[in-house]
Amino acid sequence: MAADTAIALKPTPMMDFVALTKPRITWLILMSTGIGFFFGLEDRTGTGAWNWAELLIFVYTVIGTALIASGTAALNQWFEREADGKMRRTEGRPLPAKKLTPRAALLFGIGLAAIGFAGLALFVNLLSGLLGLFTLSAYLFVYTPLKQRTSLSTVVGALPGAVPPLIGFAAASGHLNLQAWSLFAILFLWQFPHFLAIAWMYREDYARAGILMLPVVEPDGESTSRQIVAYASTLIPISLLPTLLGMTGRVYLVGALLLGGWFLSAGVRVAFNRTLVNARKVLLVSVIYLPLMYGLMILDHARL
Repeated sequence: MAADTAIALKPTPMMDFVALTKPRITWLILMSTGIGFFFGLEDRTGTGAWNWAELLIFVYTVIGTALIASGTAALNQWFEREADGKMRRTEGRPLPAKKLTPRAALLFGIGLAAIGFAGLALFVNLLSGLLGLFTLSAYLFVYTPLKQRTSLSTVVGALPGAVPPLIGFAAASGHLNLQAWSLFAILFLWQFPHFLAIAWMYREDYARAGILMLPVVEPDGESTSRQIVAYASTLIPISLLPTLLGMTGRVYLVGALLLGGWFLSAGVRVAFNRTLVNARKVLLVSVIYLPLMYGLMILDHARL
């Protein structure tokens, strides 16, 4: 029985291609796209009522966004295959481990991204497709090269990283408004404590690869922890925008304040005691925070 299990779990080329798409990141992207679609549909219809046509558009949106996100992830690993080989946390990825050839990864990434863009542009609307294309282009051709030149690359990378709710909103409504941009702002700010915590945890890895994350440039961690606190603090008032814009009510307002305070308290702890354990707690809180915030938005909106 044990032998059969071992054979069943043996890596296959298909699993290596799946690993190129970074599925754990893709589900966060799709969750953000979904919340944008939810409010975009409400903006367009006034009721948020779903029918078969709306459901079909939603499916096309999710599939198209997933393909673009997966293609971007695969192409990013193609661009960074040498750097990945220098870091312990990434040396087992398909390209540095030579499980796949660079050419196969390149063609796979281009194919996924092209199909995703075409699907959004043709079956949803052009605006959602162009937003997806912007995300891919900014991430691969601006953010990725900057990672080995300046620690400010994190700011640049957070811009395409916050576009998924815009894609969803545009897919459902055909335009963008303040509600869409409020979702963008929340996701934009959320990324900084999340990724700075990761950068602190793996700063030695990033240094070996020549990636200039802030903890690499300033190894004492003071600037890193200060920025975690600053962004987590700013996120609290920004997270209240959905209520101010009429998207949610008091239940979300209270929940956002409590979750924001929890997120901030994790950042304050790492500021006072810059340890790996406290950085990991910031990362854990960030991963829990976002789904809970989205869930509160939907539940409170449905209540209203």
